[in-house]
Amino acid sequence: MPLPHLSDHRKGLLLTAIGGLALSMDIPLVRLADGDIWSILSVRSVATVVATLVILIAMRLFSGRWPLLVPGRPGLLAGLLYGLSSVTFVLAVFNTATANVVFIVAFNPMFGALLSWLFLKEKPQPVTLIAMLFMVFGVGLIVREGLSSGHVFGDAMALLSALVLAAAITVGRASRREMGFVPLLAAILPAVLGLAQILPSGLSIAHPGWIVFNGAIIMPVAFWCLATGPRYLSAPEVGMFYLLETVLAPIWVWLIFAETPATMTLVGGAILVAAIAAHSVWMANGKGAQPA
Repeated sequence: MPLPHLSDHRKGLLLTAIGGLALSMDIPLVRLADGDIWSILSVRSVATVVATLVILIAMRLFSGRWPLLVPGRPGLLAGLLYGLSSVTFVLAVFNTATANVVFIVAFNPMFGALLSWLFLKEKPQPVTLIAMLFMVFGVGLIVREGLSSGHVFGDAMALLSALVLAAAITVGRASRREMGFVPLLAAILPAVLGLAQILPSGLSIAHPGWIVFNGAIIMPVAFWCLATGPRYLSAPEVGMFYLLETVLAPIWVWLIFAETPATMTLVGGAILVAAIAAHSVWMANGKGAQPA
């Protein structure tokens, strides 16, 4: 939807904020569905692909033309990375503690800043670096008492997910092309992988409605907004809004499953929200120079 009254940077902030809020519901909905890893991955991804096709057909009927789906080689590379990040993220959720996942994935903006610096020559603004330091501190408080040991594979998958996602954002930033549909179509990769794993035994999901809602509504909104954000924002800025999941997922779990967050979770979450809000206001007011 066009937002002509907003500057490009404010469009980016709005889109990534909406995307981050939507993404924060991912883990709670996965838990509500209550299924095995491959069933969850396949249904979630298939629902996303089907919803994307419905959106594309509707856009074709109303506009008379197909929207840009995959913008050349950058789109293919970004799609491969988004698809891989979906697989590694779900593997992490099922193989380590939630606190470990959100803590490690919170390094996404740090990876994004490093990749942008190395490959795009976009040196992060001092205000971005300062905000990132506060966010790392806040995330550290959230999981200080919750990190567990003995989940090497799950922790490795979370780390890989953060790195791959940062790489996908960087590719989108480098191309400056429309990438909104790329992560949605990229769900084909985890869908095929998940279906291949469950075909012998069949689906095992106690409440499939939740994961269908997640894949058909929540994930398309989150992925489209967050994939479009790099057109207007730097990779580390977009990555910071992925941290909304770190802040809000424990709150949703508290509301839905009556699992009261630890005091440090609330304190760390407040620091994260304050850092993101302060950074966004600073940049939106033009006090931080934007890369061309």
